[in-house]
Amino acid sequence: MNDVQTQDDLYKIVNDFYKKLFADDRINYIFTKVIPVHENLEEHLQTLVKFWSQAILGTGGYFNNLTQMHLDVDTKSHLTKELFEIWLTHFEAAINENFEGFNCERMKNMAHNLSSIMQIKIAKNQS
Repeated sequence: MNDVQTQDDLYKIVNDFYKKLFADDRINYIFTKVIPVHENLEEHLQTLVKFWSQAILGTGGYFNNLTQMHLDVDTKSHLTKELFEIWLTHFEAAINENFEGFNCERMKNMAHNLSSIMQIKIAKNQS
């Protein structure tokens, strides 16, 4: 298997990732009811490709406030530690099933770091 090298590679990962999220009843309500990204999935996937492309490939172009978006979702439906664990499991599977290498490991490490940071910020926002 090859390492992640292009935006097309990133698209493959995020597309497979969202298929897994939508198929999982433990978490899919976040993406269908709380923030119905399924209504405009292609735009959402392109946003995620920009995020990961900036983070992994250094392309730039992502300007959204990732923290605020998750805080906003949390006010609608609490994002629990378990939900973050499900998210990470599916994200890692989407990477591992398609790619391997340095950039893949960077993506997985970054996802774990982002999960921890978001959980800390959510907890602070609730107190």
